[in-house]
Amino acid sequence: MAKTFIKMHGLGNDFAIFDGRSQILDMTPGKIRALADRRTGIGFDQMVVIEPAKSTDTDVFLRIYNADGSEVGACGNASRCVTKLLISELKKPEVTMETKAAKLRAHMTGDKVTVDMGPVNLKWQEIPLSHEEPVNFLPINVGELKQPSAVNVGNPHAVFFVKEVSKVPLETLGPQIEHHPLFPERTNVEVAEILPSSKIRMRVWERGVGITQACGTGACAVAVAGVRRGLTERRVTVVLDGGELDIEWRESDNHVLLTGDAVEVYRGEVDLK
Repeated sequence: MAKTFIKMHGLGNDFAIFDGRSQILDMTPGKIRALADRRTGIGFDQMVVIEPAKSTDTDVFLRIYNADGSEVGACGNASRCVTKLLISELKKPEVTMETKAAKLRAHMTGDKVTVDMGPVNLKWQEIPLSHEEPVNFLPINVGELKQPSAVNVGNPHAVFFVKEVSKVPLETLGPQIEHHPLFPERTNVEVAEILPSSKIRMRVWERGVGITQACGTGACAVAVAGVRRGLTERRVTVVLDGGELDIEWRESDNHVLLTGDAVEVYRGEVDLK
């Protein structure tokens, strides 16, 4: 039986969003991988299923899968896309979504969507790492990438600061770092270059996906790592291949705010065989 979905993207980081409140979805890793194929399926970086809320203080529960079929705890760009859909549907100024990692409050200002991604996790057990190491300067050296800062914003990230992100062979080094034994759940990999005017240039290798145009939680992780390394202030603009995201790491409550675009591409149906 055909299932309906909405194709959306945040700065080129693209998603197939299925509403599990109105249709029964029998998803398996194999089906997700088939749907993610850009030649024979829908094509996406992540698939999102909107499920009924599991608690009274939330509007929905989001289940998020990478293109390889693995389930993840958070996705900032996808959360912005779902926020846009929910605000239109529910006619509310603010919505609250629950993921495996956290409860996320979000609102719109004009065409921009802001999601409170919740508190940052910085303990080695929270990343998680396979054993205790100095989280802000991990003893990892792969090619020209050395001593990343580890940050968990709903999922694990390894942030490397470099002089020129364009010269880093991320397609080669990214998978090596993703599967480094220090990360028992694998990791997302960011390379970041500090720019003038409170900007950071970033490229990303996403765990279970590969190189993508943008990564919301990755942008948050880079901003946090920049503050922890003494390289930036708490408000920055992160420049990705797909566009720009505004990030604020609040000192008052340790929460990270993520602001950017969310674009609907089309709506369709697909047969989940």
